[in-house]
Amino acid sequence: MSETEALLAFAQELADASDRIAMQYFRGDLQIQTKPDHSLVTRADTEIERQLRDRIASAFPSDAVLGEEFGKDSGSYESRWIIDPIDATANYARGVPVFATLLAYERAGELLLGIISAPGLGQRWHALKGHGAWNGTRRLHVSQIGDLAQSQVFYASRTAFIPVGLEEQFDAVVGSTWRDRGFGDFWGYALVAEGTGEAMFEPELYPWDLAGPLVVVEEAGGRLTDFQGRRSYQGPTALATNGLVHEAILEKLNHV
Repeated sequence: MSETEALLAFAQELADASDRIAMQYFRGDLQIQTKPDHSLVTRADTEIERQLRDRIASAFPSDAVLGEEFGKDSGSYESRWIIDPIDATANYARGVPVFATLLAYERAGELLLGIISAPGLGQRWHALKGHGAWNGTRRLHVSQIGDLAQSQVFYASRTAFIPVGLEEQFDAVVGSTWRDRGFGDFWGYALVAEGTGEAMFEPELYPWDLAGPLVVVEEAGGRLTDFQGRRSYQGPTALATNGLVHEAILEKLNHV
């Protein structure tokens, strides 16, 4: 087994562990709390991140971790894991099965691995840099639709664009497409990688929201940038596409 295959096998074990915890508490006693930014956190969020951090520390003691709930490790490092224990926590808290654990592995500033594990949907997407993106044993490819007027686009919520003053840009994008749907959070990126839609865009994001999806989208042949067209997983904005409609959407996001 190569080093990258071993990393993927370990990451799959992390995803298995997170799936078990997420489904153990799903639609149960979640002990929901509200964080200072008004987002929700449940016992599953914190328990998953703690367990994954412990497993990483045991298997790769020199690796750092950046996670949504407990922040980043201090000090220098060459490699780190990036974790969103429950993406779409609001869905999870309300019993909606559209939620996922997001994992990524980064070495020397380069993302090498991404996993999106959605146990409520019975789906898991994974990608290794240079080895393609997959849903189980099925290799993923973005769509070949290059006309925005024939495109299906995804987003989380129009209301998210209002506080950042981008509601007109949002309307310009969706008003130019064949169809739009609010399949937000991780799912929009996975669907772009699956080729079932042409674009996913959001205005308020963090590195743990984007690191794993970026690898999956790119390895499926797509493109992920911020709203200025810069390849990045840092946020706060993100546009993921099949690559063919990317520039057309960027133009509408920046020229309303």
